[in-house]
Amino acid sequence: MSGLLFASFAALLCLSVPIALSLVGASLLGLALKTPIPLFIVPQRMVGGINSFPLLALIFFILAGNIMTEGGVSKKLVTFANLFVGKVAGGLAIVSTLAAMFFGAISGSSAATTAAIGAIMIPHMKDAGYRPSFSAAVIASSGLLGLLISPSGTMILYAIITDVSILKLFVGGIVPGIFLGISLMVVEYGISKKRGYRTETATQETVGTTEPKSAAAPPDKGKAFRDSLFALLSPVIILGGIYSGIFTPTEAAGIAVLYGLLVGRFVYRELSWSRIVSACYKSALSGAVVMFLIAAASIFAWLLATNQIPQQFVSAVTSFSRNPKTVLLLVNITLLIAGTFLDNVAAITLLTPILYPLIVSLGIDPVFFGVLMITNLAIGQVTPPVGMNLFVAANISGVPVEHIAREAIPFVLVLVAELMVLTYVPELITFLPNLLLK
Repeated sequence: MSGLLFASFAALLCLSVPIALSLVGASLLGLALKTPIPLFIVPQRMVGGINSFPLLALIFFILAGNIMTEGGVSKKLVTFANLFVGKVAGGLAIVSTLAAMFFGAISGSSAATTAAIGAIMIPHMKDAGYRPSFSAAVIASSGLLGLLISPSGTMILYAIITDVSILKLFVGGIVPGIFLGISLMVVEYGISKKRGYRTETATQETVGTTEPKSAAAPPDKGKAFRDSLFALLSPVIILGGIYSGIFTPTEAAGIAVLYGLLVGRFVYRELSWSRIVSACYKSALSGAVVMFLIAAASIFAWLLATNQIPQQFVSAVTSFSRNPKTVLLLVNITLLIAGTFLDNVAAITLLTPILYPLIVSLGIDPVFFGVLMITNLAIGQVTPPVGMNLFVAANISGVPVEHIAREAIPFVLVLVAELMVLTYVPELITFLPNLLLK
C-alpha cells in the first residue's frame, strides 16, 4: 500500500496535478486497488479532517492579515521600521525584513507577509537602484518569518494534529524568528555594502506609499511613531492577550479581525467598504485553498495510519540509529527536500503523522520539534520548484522566478546554517516556553 500511495502521488505531481488533487487521487487509487473499503469513506474523512474548532483561528488570522493590509497597517509598520534602520547600508532591504517581522506577528502567513511588504517596498528599492531580482529575493526571504513569529497558521495546524499546546509553540517561535530575521539583515547589509546600494532613499512620507518619490526632508520621528502606534499595538494586544490567558488563540484571531477593522476604518481611514469586500474575497480564496489541502491530506494521512506506515518508518529509522542528533539531521534533510516540493500546509498535514511518532519514541520535545519542522518548511518557501514566496515576489516585481531564486541563494545558505544551530542548541527554542509556561 505505501509504495502505491507514494508512487501514485509522485506521478500525479510530475504531471502537474495540484497537490490537493494529487493527494485525493493517490488515496482513491490506494483504496480501490488495495482495500475492500468503500470509496465513500473519502468524503467522510475529508470532512472530518476539517471539522475542527481550532481551525477557525487559521481562517481568522488569514482574514486579519488581509484586513490589516487593506487598512494601511503594513504601511505604518514599514514607516516605523524605516526610523531605525533606514540610514544604514542597504537600509531599504533591512527595513523590509524588520517590517516583515512586525507584520508576521499579525498575519501568521508567509505569503501574506511577502505580498503586504513586497507591494510597498519593491517599488522603492527599484527606485533606489537596488537590483530588481535582489529586491524580490529580500522580500521572499523575509516573508518566511510569518511562519515563525507567532501567531502562525502553520503552528496552529501542527498543534491540532499533535495535540501540543498552541501557546507553547507560539512562544517557542519567538527567538528563532528574531534569530533568523537578524541573520537575513546581516546578509542584506553585506551584499548592499559590496554593491554600493544607497543608505537612505526614502523618508517617512515616501516609505509606506506604493509610488516611489525622491526624499527631500528628514522624517518627523515623533509623528511617525504616533502614526505607527496603533499598528504596533496590534501584535501586543493579540499576543499579550494569548500569553496572559485573557483569550484563547481562536478568540485572539477573531479579536485581530475586529481590531484591524476598527483601526483601518476609524483610525487610519483607509479601509473603505470596497477594501473590506476585497479583504474578505482574498481571505475566502486563501481559506478555501488551505481547507481543501487539509481535507485532502487528512484522507492520505488516515490511509498511512491504518496501514501502520508511521510505525514502519519509526522502526526503519531507529534500526539505523537511535541517536537523537543523528535522527534530527536525517529529518532535517527529509524536510528540506519535502519543502521544495510541498506547500507548508500540505507538508505539515502529510508528514507530521509520520514523523511525530518517531520523535516521541526518541524522547524529543514535541514543541522543539514543531518549531524546527516549521523552520525547515519555511525555508522551502524560497526554494524552487514550489517556493510560494518566490512566486508571490515574482508577481509583484515582474522578475522571473529563476532570477529571484538565484539571488536568494545566500539567504537560503544562511537560513540552513541557522537551522543547524537551532537543531543542536534546542534551548534557543525551548528556553522561553519553559520559562514562561511551566
